[in-house]
Amino acid sequence: MIMNIYLIRHGRQDSRLCNVDVDLSPEGYRQAALVGERLAGQGIQMVCSSALKRAVQTARAANLFWNVTHVVEPDLREIDFGLMEGLSDEEILERFGEFKREQQKMERDLPYPRGECAGDVIRRAMPVLERITQRPEERVAVVTHGGLIRSVVSHILGMEPGTCRLLGNSLENCSITELRFDRETGRFTLERFNDYAHLEHEPRLLRSGWT
Repeated sequence: MIMNIYLIRHGRQDSRLCNVDVDLSPEGYRQAALVGERLAGQGIQMVCSSALKRAVQTARAANLFWNVTHVVEPDLREIDFGLMEGLSDEEILERFGEFKREQQKMERDLPYPRGECAGDVIRRAMPVLERITQRPEERVAVVTHGGLIRSVVSHILGMEPGTCRLLGNSLENCSITELRFDRETGRFTLERFNDYAHLEHEPRLLRSGWT
């Protein structure tokens, strides 16, 4: 009656620009191998990913340790950053500084300029997770994105969508956020969040080591 869903943030991409659809970097492949190895003993029975390159490649690299069916779910993609996509952090701060300051207040669920808000992500992502819970597997890995993970977790915890940014300043690449779904009660519980113990022995793989 129980399903465990392992939400995995994709590995490090080969660009610092906002939400560009590019390949993993060499460090991203290493992160994917480490998370695959760490979960190898959990009996993963299926892996899902978004359709973005960094998520697909992470899932494929980790799946070398699991050898299970890989399903691509486009609605597991990252939040749409709208006009910020393709820009550097410096360009975003210069052009959208006022928006970022309002966003940090977390008073409303603000959509990115011509993009999505957390509520939009919840509305498209939760039906995917609910479909997954109807499957016969008991342990499923889902390779997705930081904005989606925070949005979904905030929803499960009953938080206002606009406050999802309280859940970690930035999730580590290939970190594990584990959800437990009880088929009898129809409820999710959060078992762990942003677990990156498998990366700590290689500091260059952490966000702080991305130079």
